[in-house]
Amino acid sequence: MGEILVGTASWTDSTLLASGWYPESANTPERRLKYYATRFPLVEVDATYYAVPGESTVELWAARTPKDFTFNIKAFSMLTGHPTKVSALPKDLRPETDKRNVYPDGLDRQAYEDVWSRFLSALDPLVEAGKLGMLLFQFPPWFTIRRDNKQYLLEVAKRCAPLRVGIELRHESWFKGDNAAETLEFLRKHELPYVCVDMPQGHKNSVPPVLAATADLAAVRFHGHSDRWTSKDIHEKFGYLYKPRELKDWAPKLRELAGDAERTHVLMNNCYSDYAQRNAAQLVDLLSGDS
Repeated sequence: MGEILVGTASWTDSTLLASGWYPESANTPERRLKYYATRFPLVEVDATYYAVPGESTVELWAARTPKDFTFNIKAFSMLTGHPTKVSALPKDLRPETDKRNVYPDGLDRQAYEDVWSRFLSALDPLVEAGKLGMLLFQFPPWFTIRRDNKQYLLEVAKRCAPLRVGIELRHESWFKGDNAAETLEFLRKHELPYVCVDMPQGHKNSVPPVLAATADLAAVRFHGHSDRWTSKDIHEKFGYLYKPRELKDWAPKLRELAGDAERTHVLMNNCYSDYAQRNAAQLVDLLSGDS
């Protein structure tokens, strides 16, 4: 069985800071990250979805964590075809528009290329420190199974190479009927890691919890099962605490998945209060056989 790393999709959420999970001594960003790294070997950075990070910030992430710590970085919204706030773009790349949000076709070609290059170059400190796990490309619900979308997945991998990308799909068409086998075969053929998800079912952006390793790196993200999944309040959307029974059922499935990959990343994305941290710790115990 390959190595399994367990972590959470945030270490700075405001409700986590208010939950009491951090000791009183962890009262600065530096101390909080250092404390988090004593509890888990992996973290996902979601802030990079909302803005291209500054290289100086990334340098601090690398400096404040142990040498074997791993960061997964969520791709900037512009790069996955999501609407992006004009104010989130570097000032010199912002288009002249009255719109609050823009899509990739709202930028001229050179500006779009610059967004890519600045996002990737900002991550250099993590690359140099050997701490970059994968770049998470979470595609929008309208990103369906089409030839041009498959080609974009290949373009993403090519642009990011030799860095590893993870592909999270959020439209049911990729897994409807025979499409599931086609999707997984496509990802395997091109050695693109598929990011499995556990999430509420029955919604337009729901995908089934298909567990499959399509490369030497596998990943699973736990979104929870909130009955407020459609809420625009992210804490209502992800405010779900997994019950011990649920996690116990998942443990053997995760071990089986890890048997097909060299390394498996497991991220709790139920980021409300200390839910993610509590559930991640429970999973660590279950996977190590302590309970």
